Amino acid sequence: MDLPVMPPVKPMLAKSVKSIPPGMQYEAKWDGFRALVHRDGAEVVIGSRTGKPLTRYFPELVDAVRERLPERCVVDGEIVIAHQGRLDFDRLTERIHPADSRVRMLAERTPARFVAFDLLALDDASLMGVPMVERRAELERVLAGVLPPVHLAPATTDRELAGDWFERYEGAGLDGIVAKPLDLAYRPDARVMYKVKHERTADVVVAGYRFHKSGPVVGSLLLGLYDAEGGLQHVGVSAAFTARRREELVQELEPLVMDPPDGHPWASWADAAAHEAGRLPGAPSRWSGKKDLSWVALRPERVCEVAYDHMEGDRFRHTAQFRRWRPDRTPESCGYAQLEEPVSYDLEAVLSGR
Repeated sequence: MDLPVMPPVKPMLAKSVKSIPPGMQYEAKWDGFRALVHRDGAEVVIGSRTGKPLTRYFPELVDAVRERLPERCVVDGEIVIAHQGRLDFDRLTERIHPADSRVRMLAERTPARFVAFDLLALDDASLMGVPMVERRAELERVLAGVLPPVHLAPATTDRELAGDWFERYEGAGLDGIVAKPLDLAYRPDARVMYKVKHERTADVVVAGYRFHKSGPVVGSLLLGLYDAEGGLQHVGVSAAFTARRREELVQELEPLVMDPPDGHPWASWADAAAHEAGRLPGAPSRWSGKKDLSWVALRPERVCEVAYDHMEGDRFRHTAQFRRWRPDRTPESCGYAQLEEPVSYDLEAVLSGR
């Protein structure tokens, strides 16, 4: 491979803001695997956000890149999988598997797509120093009429339309809006774009915690919600506490510690079979490897309010943000019914630009 921009390349990033900034180009924020695609003739390399190769996990996209992208190019985008009209991150993570036979089986059963939104190089020219608006125009030119599973990400400079996308596209599983300054050069691994994500709040039960890697202080709180049958389901974690607050939480939660955890709703977490019957913390995963998944069980008596962006099935998609304790709420009142559901929106309409 001999391109003007060679792998690995770390992608340009965005920092969070509360509202859509004016005077920029706006795109939907995709919920998938960020990927930089290098193609030099028959050679294709798909790199992850960290620079590690993803090529072997998406053989159907390698074929699509050879058929649908320019002969020599570097394209920034997102790998996504659609299921029942919306993005499905869980099915995407299934692809990171050591067995080639399983990867190829999943490639046929749940094929991935590549959504292109930036062009870093074309033929013998690097475009990384070119203003974003010019890179976008060139991307639109070379991908005019491109066919699935490669897609050109919809973009607009109309802030009002971007606000409409922010509301409607969530129903298709998208994450929010990314705003890009029009004169922005491509800056790898720098947070020079802006992202606006959805934020909602929920009252959840604190049923345990994990220690922080720095020592015997709270690293993350384990959160639960009651389902319709009265079972407490693990829905995610809340983290990002200051060092002082981590120490305080250990003392604050000490009266609730269950040691041994007999009678705790998640006491069977170490049994792999138990995870098939409900959501428990410490589920075995190829992502966790040999990571210590043990946790401290707490009597599920305390309720806190957390902020979250969106749900992935029956759990929080990302780490929830602790807002405050809710002594006025009973644990039993913290169920799934309180969660706001976005209006459904067809993912195909987003991908086609309709």
